[in-house]
Amino acid sequence: MISVVIPTLNSERTLPETLSALIPAAVDGLVREVIISDGGSTDETRKIAEGCGAEFLIGASGRGGQLARGADRTKGSWLLFLHADTVPQGEWMREVADFACAVDQGKRPPAAAAFRFKLDDRGLKPRVLESLVSLRCRMLGLPYGDQGLLISKRLYLEVGGYKDMPVMEDLDLVRRLGRRRIVMLQSPAITSPERYKRDGYARRTLRNLMCLGCYFGGVPAERIAAIYNRGPVS
Repeated sequence: MISVVIPTLNSERTLPETLSALIPAAVDGLVREVIISDGGSTDETRKIAEGCGAEFLIGASGRGGQLARGADRTKGSWLLFLHADTVPQGEWMREVADFACAVDQGKRPPAAAAFRFKLDDRGLKPRVLESLVSLRCRMLGLPYGDQGLLISKRLYLEVGGYKDMPVMEDLDLVRRLGRRRIVMLQSPAITSPERYKRDGYARRTLRNLMCLGCYFGGVPAERIAAIYNRGPVS
């Protein structure tokens, strides 16, 4: 029923936990296949993926292009896009199945769904950030890629799928979907806090906001990628 697509690049540290979370769904028949779309890893990413029975694709790096290539290979009628350091938890299997079935049976209009954002870190700062993300999703309908994205293949193709962009590919797609076709699930997806811990929560949050502002201001994705990865550019 569901094809899972995961973009990777030297993801050996985080990928095992993400794949492990999918095992019960595969046994239950909810997940039909897992496709790892790799951007040229030099670590043990391929070995880990193939050891779990996932299909492994190799291509140019860049998350948008990797996601698009992975989606092109899927056979399921529904797609679940996950980052390699994002782990769905709670009642996610039930919620995902209920949502997909409701759309398929015409009980709700075609839409995509994202998980609730949660960081794998303790303390006040991650909780504040989670609250801010929740507010952004409620007010603007803009979940990021680290919240996953569940979407029927029909709707995915209808809106044009992921574009080959180095960053902001997640916002580009959800904006084409539109706020009315984005549903927030209750189940959390726990993601790695590595960037926030490395850069500092305030600095990383401000940088992300700067990237968001640049995106809405029409700044080319390549320049936004420079800001996201290394800081502001002149």
